[in-house]
Amino acid sequence: MQTTRLGVLELQEFIRAHDIPGEIIHLSVPTPTVETAALAVNTLPAQIIKSILFMVGGQPVLAIACGTSAIGRRVIADLYGVGKKRVKLAMPAEVLEISGYEVGAMPPFGHRQPLTTLIDPRVLDLSEAYAGGGAENALLHLNPQEILRVTGARVLDLQE
Repeated sequence: MQTTRLGVLELQEFIRAHDIPGEIIHLSVPTPTVETAALAVNTLPAQIIKSILFMVGGQPVLAIACGTSAIGRRVIADLYGVGKKRVKLAMPAEVLEISGYEVGAMPPFGHRQPLTTLIDPRVLDLSEAYAGGGAENALLHLNPQEILRVTGARVLDLQE
């Protein structure tokens, strides 16, 4: 089992290698929740985006949504033609194993392996946003269109 943690340095390298305009902001406080992240960078919770890893019939699928939005498992289940019970939140150990990042620090890209990615259109309505920055005290500041460009994500309304 591969448990090497990726972090801010690996994310910074990915950003540089893929010419992604954006910056990693190092914070003096951890940002484990959307609310603490918004307070740390003095912005609205709606401008914080979350990257949540689901297991769909045993396969990893990354869902990216505005931090204040709930991600509907039914929507993902319908997309893949499986029952809602086959769409499960990845366990923290699975998140680390698959992405290389810990829950709460996961960026929208730059993972250990390319991930099938779904992105809510509301994220793309933002001109700037903050995402996981590879560590609990780092956030990535960028234009969400870059996530779409780099991941080739499928745009899907993730709210039920």
